[in-house]
Amino acid sequence: MNSKANKQDANKQDIVNYAIALGDDSLTLGHRLSEWSSNAPFLEEDLALTNVALDFIGRAMMFYSYAGEAEGAGRSEDDIAYLRDCRQYRNLLICELPIGDFADTMARQFLIDVYDVGFYTELMQSVDETLAAIAAKAIKESRYHLRRSEQWIKRLGDGTGESHDRIQRAFNDVWGYTHELFEVDKIEESLINQGIAVDRPALKTDWERCVQSVLNEATLDTPDGQWSIRGGRAGLHTEHLGYLLAELQFMQRAYPGLEW
Repeated sequence: MNSKANKQDANKQDIVNYAIALGDDSLTLGHRLSEWSSNAPFLEEDLALTNVALDFIGRAMMFYSYAGEAEGAGRSEDDIAYLRDCRQYRNLLICELPIGDFADTMARQFLIDVYDVGFYTELMQSVDETLAAIAAKAIKESRYHLRRSEQWIKRLGDGTGESHDRIQRAFNDVWGYTHELFEVDKIEESLINQGIAVDRPALKTDWERCVQSVLNEATLDTPDGQWSIRGGRAGLHTEHLGYLLAELQFMQRAYPGLEW
């Protein structure tokens, strides 16, 4: 009896950790996109990027809220977002990278948007009803995000010489972080086998096909895939995450329990 209860507790904690990791992806990327507020190339894009950022932050709140409820330890979404240190974050590394210039942001966004459409389409089939419901909302946003970013890749790639060179460089610089999108550990494999989590490795073929098609249309080359950087799901991050969290968490750390 104790063995069965321990197994159920372990499985519950795996689901909590899975939801938190998905929330971390959304929060870090949403925060990065929010840095374009008042800094985008023109007003309409300023508003569009800010709205996309809000979509990701709202998604993070849903994942964190579910994790807190499932955990049953009294943690709110704010506690999870603001009261963990860098090594406790489990976001994929591509989400925490600095925004760079506009080409850097759009290259990263396009690669993630293609991934998100595939990921949330599959997560809607999860036997976990809450995760499936979050995915049903997120997929609508992700399809819109992909339409935007795909248009920008084509516009920049097939535009001026400078825009072409910048977006090509941006893809070259970020490409090695994409391998981590399709790698899972044993705990995630267990959730996949239970029909809870998404089989991320199975998404790679369609992701590559979609990305390649858009790059071809944008007259861009597929970057060399030989180098790769990973570790986000294990809590191993780039130096950039610490600076991101210092800004994100400052008010809550300085004034614990602050509400507004």
